[in-house]
Amino acid sequence: MLSQSQKDAYKKDGYLVLADLFSQQQMDLLKSVALKLVDEFDPDSTRSVFSTEKQDTSSDEYFLSSGDKVRCFFEEDAFSESGELQQSKHLSINKIGHALHAQTPEFVEFSQSRIIAEIALDLGVSSPEIRQSMYIFKQPKIGGVIRWHQDASYFMTTPMSVVTFWFAIEDATIENGCLQVDNQGGDFPLKEQFKRYPDDSTELVTLVDREWPGDDRATPLEVKAGSLVVFNGTLPHYSAANRSKKSRHAFTLHITSADAEYDELNWLQAAPVRI
Repeated sequence: MLSQSQKDAYKKDGYLVLADLFSQQQMDLLKSVALKLVDEFDPDSTRSVFSTEKQDTSSDEYFLSSGDKVRCFFEEDAFSESGELQQSKHLSINKIGHALHAQTPEFVEFSQSRIIAEIALDLGVSSPEIRQSMYIFKQPKIGGVIRWHQDASYFMTTPMSVVTFWFAIEDATIENGCLQVDNQGGDFPLKEQFKRYPDDSTELVTLVDREWPGDDRATPLEVKAGSLVVFNGTLPHYSAANRSKKSRHAFTLHITSADAEYDELNWLQAAPVRI
């Protein structure tokens, strides 16, 4: 599937962009299914907000028990001070997670497709397993900042094996908060680990005392709908707030190797799906 030059670029840079890999029709189907899930979501059933800025303190039962479920999470700025939604439900959801790949037929078919398994194998993931899936909305005007982080912090394995698959459902631009990666991140050490203890308390533990990259090291990955960005678990990345009038929908998978030992303190312990 991948050429040797693409494999070499991934090994050197920690990420690879595969432009226009999927059709607009495929992306539109996933988008329509995600919007239908929001249609069916009762906004009064939860006030769970997703935030990487406060993830060490903001995790709740609704989030922690979502590993094998399909649940909606709100944007931080979705509510007024009195706790009311400030815009429609469809423009208030941050993401849907975390088992679309196992529970929702259209996402199951897409996530477990041969092309994704082949790319994972080409990137060195032996016996690939999907651990998590998310549909991310990055809503216009209120799409929040996703701070610098590394995905291995949340999917620790020995040896390290997690690879993130980031699919652009809509065009991602600097204006609507595209993914940005560390342009020197190929050998950045794992800085943090997000731990979930047996009593369901959580903690973001510092492993290496090192500053996150500065803005001068951030490379924006502006991609068209249908493109795929893959990156390894230690690549620092973030996305700025979306203050534009256009959303930036994306779908992500976190894939680990069945041959690696999955850490017992990872927050998500749902059974993986082999592809």
